[in-house]
Amino acid sequence: MVYDKCDTIVAVAERAISLRLDEETARALELLMRNGESRSQAIRAALIGEARRRKLEIAAADAARVAADPKDRREIA
Repeated sequence: MVYDKCDTIVAVAERAISLRLDEETARALELLMRNGESRSQAIRAALIGEARRRKLEIAAADAARVAADPKDRREIA
């Protein structure tokens, strides 16, 4: 892996994050910025989008677990 790019992301002045971008990540960031968003905006949107996706995955897994458990199904009926 090549780590030739380093960015500092500033969401809030006191919450700066530094990271090294590999080629795949750099291309992904460039793609996200094509609509005119700044680096910070694109990274924030990506983080929020991923967090929402993971919350939905967790909720779906919980729902499947409850649906598969007869005791849980009786409790919510």
